[in-house]
Amino acid sequence: MNMMKKPMLSGYPLVISYLGIFGMLIGLIILIPLLVIPFYPEEINQAIYFVIPGTSMIILGGLITFLYSKKEKARLEKHHDAILVVGIWIMAIFASALPFMLTGQYNLTQAVFETSSGYSTTGLTVVDVTVTPHIFLLFRSLLQFVGGAGLVLVLTATISDKFGMRIYSAEGHNDRLVPNLIRSGRVFITIYLAYVFIGVILYIIFGMTPFDAINHAIGAVATGGFSTKAASIGHYNSIPIEMVTIFLMIAGGTNFFVHFLLITGKIKNALNHVEVKSFFLILVIAIPLSLISLIPYYNHQFGEALRQGSFHFISALTGTGYQITPSFTNLPGAFFGLLILGMVFGAGMGSTCGGIKQYRIALGFKSIYWSIKEQLTHKNMIRKHFINRLGNKMIVDQQDVSQNYTFILVYVIALIIGTLIFASFNDRSFQDALFEYASALGTVGLSVGITGYHAHPIILWTSTLSMFLGRLEFYVVFIAVVKMTTDLSKRIQFKKES
Repeated sequence: MNMMKKPMLSGYPLVISYLGIFGMLIGLIILIPLLVIPFYPEEINQAIYFVIPGTSMIILGGLITFLYSKKEKARLEKHHDAILVVGIWIMAIFASALPFMLTGQYNLTQAVFETSSGYSTTGLTVVDVTVTPHIFLLFRSLLQFVGGAGLVLVLTATISDKFGMRIYSAEGHNDRLVPNLIRSGRVFITIYLAYVFIGVILYIIFGMTPFDAINHAIGAVATGGFSTKAASIGHYNSIPIEMVTIFLMIAGGTNFFVHFLLITGKIKNALNHVEVKSFFLILVIAIPLSLISLIPYYNHQFGEALRQGSFHFISALTGTGYQITPSFTNLPGAFFGLLILGMVFGAGMGSTCGGIKQYRIALGFKSIYWSIKEQLTHKNMIRKHFINRLGNKMIVDQQDVSQNYTFILVYVIALIIGTLIFASFNDRSFQDALFEYASALGTVGLSVGITGYHAHPIILWTSTLSMFLGRLEFYVVFIAVVKMTTDLSKRIQFKKES
């Protein structure tokens, strides 16, 4: 007996069908904060703000999925994976903004800014944590947890290993821990959760409440920086808590493949990874420079200067955004500049941080060295260039170098444009504008106070776009926009000709 084949689903209807699946999963994410109600029953009146958008997303996603369920899914067309990733992120950001908007305390601009900051693991905020209910504080941390892991990391396993990998890579992940995507997702999440669990236990031991410990551990490992305290980590004035935070920030800022190598006993391969070397080389250079610039500021108190300098530079470099000082506005200019450089550089690829990333920085400096060396050698001599990546010597060709410089140039151009916008719509100095925008673009979260509840809408929307671009590393967004524009133009042209 011959079975009739299902009609094939392809093109944009296929993308929409996948968005339906992810819509249901995003709805579940919005409902998770309801678990806090049994611990804080007085906040039961806040539940409705999550029930309405959460269930609405599940129903809408379910209807879309049902609509296309009778068709066999074809392969995603070229660059449709980029469109899908961008669509998932936009859908998640706007859907997750609804709980904030339903309270009546936040408008669309502020709510979208907050959720963009959460999913991108930035940590800039318009929320006054001193009066915000626990359910919303946990929701913010949950957004950072999901965004830190990668919004589509584990969810792509619901599609298939073959096609899911393309979406996983399009989100900015360049390495798989193991050959199979589903297993890779499990290993990643296991490592991720392990660090969060360790952080929670250590934070509780050193004096945090369980609720604060959970939120801060998530924020540190996700390199997000949302805090339950207005003074961030500085609220506790505890060196042990600061040391735990530094450990978690470095863990979150390290390529998770490096963690996998360490766990599996391949310590030499992990330590030889170019990003590990460059990360600690930058720390070896930057922390003494921070110390030198801060010693006069802290009345020659060596310990306090070292504490402030090392904590904040690591927070900037890993893109976390936790702080222990009340304000950055009066700090020495040299240290201020070091923090900006740290935010621009970023930490490891395949980690939870933003910025240019250590691999690109290292490759940039290496390519300068190679270029100078080639100028001094015979023109007919052909040299192969290598870089140690994740325990393997990888050949670097001219195309790799060109693409690397292109990304850095795009990043710098975005940094300049955003800084000029920030400087134009507030009365702060250009230095402050550069600091704040570098924090947004690098998904860091350190702030001099330009962004916030009362910030100009243009500043908030510029920050939102920058956090989005910074987290998805520009190209996937550019590809998605160009692909959709091209397809739309072809469709219009076809209708005119017909």
